[in-house]
Amino acid sequence: MTRSDLVEELAARFSQLTHRDAELAVKTVLDAMSEALVRGHRIEIRGFGSFSINRRPPRVGRNPRSGETVMIPEKRVPHFKPGKALREAVDAATPSVQPAAE
Repeated sequence: MTRSDLVEELAARFSQLTHRDAELAVKTVLDAMSEALVRGHRIEIRGFGSFSINRRPPRVGRNPRSGETVMIPEKRVPHFKPGKALREAVDAATPSVQPAAE
């Protein structure tokens, strides 16, 4: 699902919203979430999941082209942890895989 798919879904579900209003609503929510993560805050949406920032320590890597070792600096990366309700919904919707008969 893309950002434009979210806008279309929101506009379809709420007929009183114009396409432009739905687009503004999606943009506002995503911008607010991005800004909160940049500031180092944690976002928790009950029933859906939580977003937080994880720290990746500095490490030694290797340039695949030359084989030369390079120092990779510390990074802060966004992390999503799904909530229980989302995990259960996804699991319930996943078709069970039957082993192939031999």
